[in-house]
Amino acid sequence: MNPALQRSVEVDFLRGLVLLVIMLDHVSGSVLSRFMLHEYAYCDAAEVFVFLGGYATAAAYVSIDQRGVPGGATRRFLKRAWEIYRAYLLTAALMLICGLAMLILQVHPTSLPYTDAQQWLQRPVRTIFDIVSMRSQPYLASVLPMYAIFALAAPLTVPFARNSAAGALLVSLGIWVCSQPLAAHLLPSADPGGWGFNPFAWQLMFVFGMLSRLHPVPREFYVSKMGVRLTKLAVLLFLTFAFCKLVLQTQPEPGHWKQNLAAVRVVSFGSAAWLVALTVRAGWLGKVAQALPQVIMVGRQGLVCFIAGAVISVVLDTVLQCLGLRAASWSAYGAGLASDAVGLAALLAVASLSHALKAALRKPQDHTAGARPLPGRPPV
Repeated sequence: MNPALQRSVEVDFLRGLVLLVIMLDHVSGSVLSRFMLHEYAYCDAAEVFVFLGGYATAAAYVSIDQRGVPGGATRRFLKRAWEIYRAYLLTAALMLICGLAMLILQVHPTSLPYTDAQQWLQRPVRTIFDIVSMRSQPYLASVLPMYAIFALAAPLTVPFARNSAAGALLVSLGIWVCSQPLAAHLLPSADPGGWGFNPFAWQLMFVFGMLSRLHPVPREFYVSKMGVRLTKLAVLLFLTFAFCKLVLQTQPEPGHWKQNLAAVRVVSFGSAAWLVALTVRAGWLGKVAQALPQVIMVGRQGLVCFIAGAVISVVLDTVLQCLGLRAASWSAYGAGLASDAVGLAALLAVASLSHALKAALRKPQDHTAGARPLPGRPPV
């Protein structure tokens, strides 16, 4: 097989790990989430997820384009954008259902106002219209409209980035600098604060991922004088950010930092990403990935696991908040660890079931199609 067409085990592993972390991070009583990236850096799983999305998008585009089918990549990504939009509608519907269940059961966790359930009871038609038009994006569904936009743009952005890394980076940086006025004038929103994820800002992280796949850093650069200096700088920045988060910071960062991808988040992610790249180069991450095939499977069932993880996290978070356990008590830690175990097991089970169902559905197609390979599938 052509190596360019093979899937990266490390990327699938990281995507699966990030999906598991995203699920845990949205459970307020989670114990494991206290040891995740956001506790030590000014970035979190969202940056990793978007970066890997850009990387995998470029890899999928190149893979399809190498088959030589005219317009094949364009059609595939247009179809993928529609699939992501449908996944957004499904996730939004599930968030509404979760919110309505909370109201029926008379439980009121902190996530309830963000599910749009109360708005739907007051203005059902208007709420549905706002969700369908993406003017309103219920809790945990808000990242998917951004991905649909990125998929629609892929037939333009990937060839551009492929031909001119510097040009793509400069254009992306320019859009990022102007992201807030662009979002205010071009994105429809029923929320005065705008979309939860500003795609004009977050495209920078997506483009970083694409460029990392299309124009990878040469292996010899890592051991060059400049590469060693960058490694030392990355270690220094990572430790500095960790010290600020653990010792100096007393208040959470403003929400607009994440919404509009603040510069400190970009720099913080860059330092962590460079260090992870070193583990990939050394082969360490690949060995860990091979030892945890279940996590790889989660990464390869990305869209299904994202939707399932959203529902799992809301359910677990609601249960923990309803228990009303005193913070920092042994009972709270025990319940938090139990919810972490249930959530991880549930998401791994969803990935396994999704993989089995897709394999079963492909069998008749494989039989009728002979030895022809199935077309590649762009990522979330």
